[in-house]
Amino acid sequence: MKLLIVNDIAIEAQTMASDIHWEEYGIDGVFTAFSALQAREVIQANHIDILLSDIEMPDENGLSLIHWIQDNGYDIDCVLLTCHADFEYAREGLSLGCQDYITLPAKYEDIAKAVQKVCLRRQQHLEEKRLQDYGKNWLANQIQTASAEEEEGNTRSTPAEIAEKCVNYILDHIGDSTLSVNDIAGSVYLNPIYLNRIFKKEKGYSINQWIIKERMELASTLFLTTDKPAADISWQIGYSNYPYFSTVFKKYYGMTPSQYVKEHRHPES
Repeated sequence: MKLLIVNDIAIEAQTMASDIHWEEYGIDGVFTAFSALQAREVIQANHIDILLSDIEMPDENGLSLIHWIQDNGYDIDCVLLTCHADFEYAREGLSLGCQDYITLPAKYEDIAKAVQKVCLRRQQHLEEKRLQDYGKNWLANQIQTASAEEEEGNTRSTPAEIAEKCVNYILDHIGDSTLSVNDIAGSVYLNPIYLNRIFKKEKGYSINQWIIKERMELASTLFLTTDKPAADISWQIGYSNYPYFSTVFKKYYGMTPSQYVKEHRHPES
């Protein structure tokens, strides 16, 4: 972990950097800066993990420096030092996500232990993130492998076989009001647009047109072979809105459901 100590009193920053055995507290590199401006330059030129900064500095204070760090997207944990036990400073520091707030004077050992706690938390966070990234990559690879295997299986299927799989899926889900081209494409692991091209070439209908055809033919059969109310038949074949079903039926057969039943179940002699 890399530590940046910021204090406008140079001797204090240098002494803190040299007199604490930072390697014993998880720090393997220490930088110093004597102003917020110098701190920015160090951060821009080096990878910094933890900032240990005095709040009260001329020109720009430590809180302003933390604002700059956050605004520029640097992933740096911060510990603040101050000679004044001012609650407002503490409140603002905590609101900025600072890990600790130390009132000076303080023993070097206490300061080092505070930094060590931040270092341990940061290491734990980085390890958790590494494991999450590993898990995400593993899952993505598994999905990619499974998809490749499925696509390889589909490349061995002829267009006619793929179209027949779609027909069977439609028949199995004809009563599902949410049935869509995306659902069908997902069942055969193909792009919806590409699948629609295959299907239309094989069947002469788009997938949506085929769904309507199957539903209307099933509705016709049910009207002529059962005494179910039209609204029940509408639900059974996947239309939850009866007026919409009636509109589609009339467009397909040229007459309303009631006219169809009257004409076909009791034809004029």
